[in-house]
Amino acid sequence: MNRRLFLTKLAAAVGTLAAAKVVAQPHHMEKMPSGHNMENMSHHNMGNMSMGEMHNSKLLPESALPKNLPLPDLKKLLNTSDKSGYFSASLTAKPVRVQLTPQVETEFWAYNDQIPGPAIEVFEGDTVEILFKNELPQPTTVHWHGLPVPPDQDGNPQDEVAPGASRVYKFTLPEGCAGTYWYHPHGHNTVAEQAFRGLAGVFIVKPKQDQLAHIPVQNWLISDLKLSADGQIAPNSMMDWMNGREGQFVLINGASHPEITLNQATRARLWNACSGRYLNLSLNDADIYLIGTDGGLLEQPYKLTTLLLTPGERAEILIVPKKSGTQSLQALAYDRGKMGCTTEEVTRSLASINLKASQLPDLPTKLASLPNIGKASAVKTLEYTETMDMGKGMSGMNFLINGKKHDPKRIDLTSKVGEVEEWEIFNNSHMDHNFHLHGTQFTVVSYQLNGQSRLPEYIGHKDTINLKPYERVRIKLVQQHKGLRMYHCHILEHETLGMMGQLNVI
Repeated sequence: MNRRLFLTKLAAAVGTLAAAKVVAQPHHMEKMPSGHNMENMSHHNMGNMSMGEMHNSKLLPESALPKNLPLPDLKKLLNTSDKSGYFSASLTAKPVRVQLTPQVETEFWAYNDQIPGPAIEVFEGDTVEILFKNELPQPTTVHWHGLPVPPDQDGNPQDEVAPGASRVYKFTLPEGCAGTYWYHPHGHNTVAEQAFRGLAGVFIVKPKQDQLAHIPVQNWLISDLKLSADGQIAPNSMMDWMNGREGQFVLINGASHPEITLNQATRARLWNACSGRYLNLSLNDADIYLIGTDGGLLEQPYKLTTLLLTPGERAEILIVPKKSGTQSLQALAYDRGKMGCTTEEVTRSLASINLKASQLPDLPTKLASLPNIGKASAVKTLEYTETMDMGKGMSGMNFLINGKKHDPKRIDLTSKVGEVEEWEIFNNSHMDHNFHLHGTQFTVVSYQLNGQSRLPEYIGHKDTINLKPYERVRIKLVQQHKGLRMYHCHILEHETLGMMGQLNVI
């Protein structure tokens, strides 16, 4: 369906969507029944939907959580192995109650009772063995986002761990994969809810010889949180399903607007662990250099003015304060073409940064060497589209790849182990979407928008990339393990509503 026609019908269906800034009535939309087929996701009909069902109306005010407290460290997962090159540990996912303020206690779903989950730090070449226990009321998996692990160890939706059950994830990390990764659930039809209830953690792979070891490091996991007026995690509203969930609280390492101190040039690892929020980051009075993308370091630093991180993306940056003083880490307003009746995009302050004027530290001539995987011998094409069946309410909202919703019983594409491929992804829609591929890193070949082609500004290892409306992105990659791989939009609500496919590597 043409999106202009879709929006016209949507406005007529709810009756009161003409104004762009409407105060919703106090009524919540019921949450998606976990683990159910998407056709049964809602009992609501669009024509009967109130404004309160379109938006979460009664939310806890942003002033409710304490601000400007010191940035918390990400607590590390303890390695229980005494063998060199072997990391062994346990992860348990279960409900936990967290006292956010003296007045507010909230139930989250957490790994090892921590929000965010414990940080996993290993080295290239290490063997990793994680005993995972599921104490949630739903099936779940652990997906090792971006890591080059075998498919049967990667937490695919087909490999769910039932409530009360456990399994062992075990894999050996190859040399050359040092980078900034993370882990999160990837169950069938449950990923959106499990993520917004708190299940996420960072996974850092370090090189055995770190040329940047003389530069201090900070880790910033950015997530958001949507709380109802009673302090409990709000269910997804209709607008969340349409556009991707955005909470009223944006957190760094689980803290609302923390205070961060940079007494010298600092290397920062950043994660966008939000369900649907795009982060267009900016910091004044400092020079910012991009030194690494999802899967590792660039060959040369690239100076930034802003850094756009879409859901699932990561980056390593070098921050060199130019002046001493306090600045705000900002997420600048970014219009990603949301559907329906939405509020105006605004710039948000995410943290208070105390800066001490510093010099650019000594850097190696080359940060890393990026391998040339050769010329592509196979081509694949993907097309993102959005459709709406007005008679089916929320279950009629479809986010499609090549005209199809995700079906766990269907293989959409086939690749060969070791074969270099070029993929073209076309975002044939009015909204930004991003693209994430499991099991390997890729490099961007080119972008095309409005008839104009351009080369990437820098080359780095990526597993998640943004596409603007009607933009085409060409990427080059090779898969090294046989088995089933997923590819999808990493706006988690869109993934859940069907914007995902399956690749069989033979």
